[in-house]
Amino acid sequence: MNERKLSATVLAEYGHWLRQEERADATREKYLRSIRAFAAWLGGAAVTKDAVTEWKTQLVERHQAPSTVNTALAALNGLFRFLGWEDCRAKFLKVQRRIFRAPERELTRAEYARLLAAAKNFGDARLALLMESICATGIRVSEVQFLTVEAARCGRAEVALKGKIRTILLPAKLCRKLLKYAKKQKIARGEIFLTTGGKGMDRRQIWSAMKRLCVQANVNPDKVFPHNLRKLFARTFYQVEKDIAKLADLLGHSSINTTRIYIMSTGAEHRRQLERLQLLAQRTT
Repeated sequence: MNERKLSATVLAEYGHWLRQEERADATREKYLRSIRAFAAWLGGAAVTKDAVTEWKTQLVERHQAPSTVNTALAALNGLFRFLGWEDCRAKFLKVQRRIFRAPERELTRAEYARLLAAAKNFGDARLALLMESICATGIRVSEVQFLTVEAARCGRAEVALKGKIRTILLPAKLCRKLLKYAKKQKIARGEIFLTTGGKGMDRRQIWSAMKRLCVQANVNPDKVFPHNLRKLFARTFYQVEKDIAKLADLLGHSSINTTRIYIMSTGAEHRRQLERLQLLAQRTT
């Protein structure tokens, strides 16, 4: 039997296949990064089920987060399915569903306001409006390209990604801001958030621009990334409406279980809820 090796050609073919499957750019990059890490760890050795299991064990022993380990395994399993190496597929780590989120990763409304203020102090009106647009609608960073002059004029953006089409309603105030900005930048049609070269801003550019605000805004950089703006929208909407099904539709989630992750309370909130139960006996002297 021929030895199974991970060559540059194999990785290129898999990357091409992922593109044909219309996987998002970020997903492709993440999968290929994990596969390259595994290939480097192999050091040219053949791919076997034992090797995959040993790599999985080492990731755990290096105290990688369970979600990180499972993402890496998902990347490998997808590759093995593509290559027909089904016997090499690894089982995911079993992780109990968390009932509250870590506060050190949660972007608060006050921190969001400081980020906006910092962007304006830097004279970066584009970034300030971009953050407002994500936070006011809950769109994904990959969907920013659909915030066009035409969408602002009609009050809704038609998003077509991964074979799915959904409509995102834009608040009237946001539409006015978008159109005012577009007019000032002399953008008559198409995407509103453009680079100086006239191309749409990508995920990395947005991520980097937000990180530059952290020091002046006095916000932990670990909290500052586009997806946290989407989560802030989700938590705020749920606090007001208490309608998880509608929120799932707004976010474009196919499963409410995904939406539930977005609206988990922090450990501090969870502790207050337990204390309000008043199930402990009063102290006696």
